[in-house]
Amino acid sequence: MSPIDLASALGSAVAFTAPELTVVVPTFNEQANIPILVGRLQRALAGIEWEIIFVDDDSPDGTAAVAKAIGELDRRVRCIRRVGRRGLAGACIEGMLASNARYVVAMDADLQHDEMLLGEMLRRLRSEDCDLIIASRYLAAGCAKGLSHKRLAWSRAATVLTRRILGVDVTDPMSGFFMMRREVIERIAPGLCVEGFKILVDILTSARGELRVCEVPYGFRDRVHGSTKLDSRVALDFVGLLVSKTTGNVLPARFVSFLLVGAIGILVHLISLKTFLTLGSEFVAGQTSATLVAMTSNFFLNNALTYRDQRLTGAAALKGLLLFYLVCAVGAASNIGVANWLYTNKPVWWLAGLLGSVVGAVWNYAVSSTVVWRRTSGGFSQRLQAKRQP
Repeated sequence: MSPIDLASALGSAVAFTAPELTVVVPTFNEQANIPILVGRLQRALAGIEWEIIFVDDDSPDGTAAVAKAIGELDRRVRCIRRVGRRGLAGACIEGMLASNARYVVAMDADLQHDEMLLGEMLRRLRSEDCDLIIASRYLAAGCAKGLSHKRLAWSRAATVLTRRILGVDVTDPMSGFFMMRREVIERIAPGLCVEGFKILVDILTSARGELRVCEVPYGFRDRVHGSTKLDSRVALDFVGLLVSKTTGNVLPARFVSFLLVGAIGILVHLISLKTFLTLGSEFVAGQTSATLVAMTSNFFLNNALTYRDQRLTGAAALKGLLLFYLVCAVGAASNIGVANWLYTNKPVWWLAGLLGSVVGAVWNYAVSSTVVWRRTSGGFSQRLQAKRQP
């Protein structure tokens, strides 16, 4: 049934029509900025049917409560409060898919994005010139002056890597300020990664060059209230996203992070083993102790980085650590068993060792995701199965 036929069938039950534009704003501890942003949008979008959806990751400062209080007075203001889920990319996707508008725009709550640009972006989309329009900090000189030196260096480096590795030909693929037709996000959403911060890169690569992309320059403002959410963990997410997209989503970004933590664990193991042997420990005892140290290190690093949106605390963390020991023990046995079988049939030591390690790593990731950190968006096997579907 078409929207017109459906509206006709509902008759007088149709009280409101959908807005033309939905502004999706992911939030975490942005309480002070919420009323300011709503006020600015009211001025910038005068004469346009719009709504704003705040997607809040259960901020402890009461961001969701502030947004909902405003929503009680203005039906254009909505709030999705997410409990047990975190991440800018997932929040943007969830907010966009909750919209009924023809166009959706993602922007930050920190007031650094220029809301006065929204009217021009909307006019460009209305004219059918493009499907996605990006507000770029690098299209004109001086637009990125609101970025700190550290953040500017990171952004430029990530932009270069994205353009060279993924072939994304835009000036600012790291931008968090962009507008698109909702039909586009509806079509590509199943293939997007919900972890991490850089949703635009994912959209551009997932669309596989099918989108008509435009860019407009804007001046990036200084943050006034709150603090930036970007830290070293964002770099880890970005590396995971690059690998995931380079492999056509066969390797999930979370799995890449899991492998990187495992690589750190090898270093921890070797340092610990050397320390125990230096202190006079027998090799078997030192190796066992070093293994426990490395597994403990891997658990806490994964809990803080790979699964930070599902982070375990208190008694749950202790239970998770014990389960992680068990999972890794079985993974180690699988590693040794597969490597020994391969070496017996084809005595190439490095190939047997490598494939054994791969089997162990996949086991550890898949089982940890579903047993240790239960609330997962999809394991390795699920991604492989989805990849095979037409």
